[in-house]
Amino acid sequence: MPQLADAGSARLALIAGNGMIPRQIAGVLEASGRDFQIVAIKGEADEETRRKAHAELGWSEIGRLHAFLKRTQCKEVLFIGGVTKRPDLLPFLTDFSTLKRLPAIIRALSSGGDDSLLTKVIRLFENEGFRVVGIKDVAPQLLASSGVLGRAKPSKADWNDLELALRATEKLGELDIGQAAVAVGGRVIALEGAEGTDAMLQRCAELKSSGRVSARGRKGVLVKTAKPNQDLRVDLPTVGPKTIELALAAGLSGIAVEAEGALIADKTGTLQKADSAGLFVVGVDRARMSDGPADE
Repeated sequence: MPQLADAGSARLALIAGNGMIPRQIAGVLEASGRDFQIVAIKGEADEETRRKAHAELGWSEIGRLHAFLKRTQCKEVLFIGGVTKRPDLLPFLTDFSTLKRLPAIIRALSSGGDDSLLTKVIRLFENEGFRVVGIKDVAPQLLASSGVLGRAKPSKADWNDLELALRATEKLGELDIGQAAVAVGGRVIALEGAEGTDAMLQRCAELKSSGRVSARGRKGVLVKTAKPNQDLRVDLPTVGPKTIELALAAGLSGIAVEAEGALIADKTGTLQKADSAGLFVVGVDRARMSDGPADE
């Protein structure tokens, strides 16, 4: 295998998907004086990210992407932002430099769940001599810290729902299905699948409006965590202002994310929105769950 660069010592390539997180990361890198290049993923990155990008390439242009990284002397790679579509194999046939890598690409994209796919994509880049880094390496301040992150605090009943939803996410993660679950009044009412967290929360709101779940008062907790053994360099669980809005629409009391293992998009704005609505946001340290809940 080619020799990898030392982390933090070389030019970084920011491979940007959708959402605001890529722009936040770019801001942190600029403020720190880090040398980096932005590569917008075609069909995923938003307009603002594309305007700032040094290149815009699709997943079907992996050969061209590798050539760009070599040409710009990027030694480290950070994958960040959402990806809504699983890559299509057919367009790979249009790029000769990608075609040479086709056997390895097919193996990476045609088998396994999301974790398996992401691990293989990382390996594709590492085999080319790049070091794949994570948020913790370049912008750890964007990760959720441990404890209550806003003004509102969970009650004992909230904490019970939190623990139940946390156990549900562990089971989901073992099967590589999703990263989130919702528990209300001592029972799990929703599990995240391929539709994503936003759609799951919309289902929770529909359950309440239909009377399938009690609509009296605000209760219930969304828990979002990394999957067991997940490579934390990619696909970190993420919450943001929209998550707060959807949790409120679903009548939930709060949100819990894994401390040091989840991103908070627009951290200040997200917590301000939660505080204004009286919704708690908690960073959960699994090793310290026995510390117990806040008093009612």
